[in-house]
Amino acid sequence: MDKSDITLERMRTFVRVSERGSLSAVARELGVGQSTITRHLRELEEAVGVPLLSRTTRRVTMTDEGSRYYANSVQILRLVEQARDEARGTRGAPAGTIRISCTGAFGVLHLSRLIFAFQDRYPDIGVDLSLTDERIDLVREGVDIALRLGPLTDSSVKLRALGLSRRLLVAAPDYLAARGRPAAPQDLGGHEGIRMTNVAGSDILVLQGPDGERHDVPFAGRFRVDHGLAAREALVAGRGIAPAHHWLVDDLLAAGRLEAILLNYTLPPVPLSMLIVPERAGIARVRLLIDFLAEQIGGIPGIAQPRPTR
Repeated sequence: MDKSDITLERMRTFVRVSERGSLSAVARELGVGQSTITRHLRELEEAVGVPLLSRTTRRVTMTDEGSRYYANSVQILRLVEQARDEARGTRGAPAGTIRISCTGAFGVLHLSRLIFAFQDRYPDIGVDLSLTDERIDLVREGVDIALRLGPLTDSSVKLRALGLSRRLLVAAPDYLAARGRPAAPQDLGGHEGIRMTNVAGSDILVLQGPDGERHDVPFAGRFRVDHGLAAREALVAGRGIAPAHHWLVDDLLAAGRLEAILLNYTLPPVPLSMLIVPERAGIARVRLLIDFLAEQIGGIPGIAQPRPTR
């Protein structure tokens, strides 16, 4: 097979299989049969002249030659896409698809609306939105950017601070009427707490008093959940008290369906960040969405703008 048989299609298939470690997963992602993926890889290896992947019954891994070829392939594909975007930019609006991941509740309540506005501005750009509270591997899952709450340690992606998400303690009026309104942090021990099981340390509430004093309060209850929208429903149903992001309950507070308690005490805010795959950051449509979200996120209730770095 001649070197001219090293096509972009075969190269893209190789890159995605290398990242996901599974032929069947890539076949589902691309909407083709697994036999097509196998054929692309075989034809590419024949054209290159060396084995690029090592296959076992459980996983596909890169050979040493495959690792070097993968790094070069990623750069080539990025340059091809950037060249296409620049060529299109001289004739019309940017086009293509962006893949974005976001924590579930924030995505449903706020990010979706921002994406609609973005697509109204750029109608030729498609967006694939994946909602999950799990910390996924962006490259492996084929995601361009992700929005995440909480501290982050992944050094393989670029991180852009979007702001700090303010939290407050809330409960339904019916619950407070039946169980009483806490007047001090220590009163929380006699109440039902709605806990997030996927948040580290959710069994302790850290509150700062008006005098700056820190209060570490044990927090327990009969209902625990791993999704913010379910916690929101539990609050409305009067199942207990919970620390909630302001953006999660702003409409319910305004409608009187929830009430804030212990207003003289504050909870630590949570960082809201955008994770960006470095190889995708230079693509025009991805860059447009990054800048759009960074500009619009500040309009969401309870999101304080990040402090400027010096």
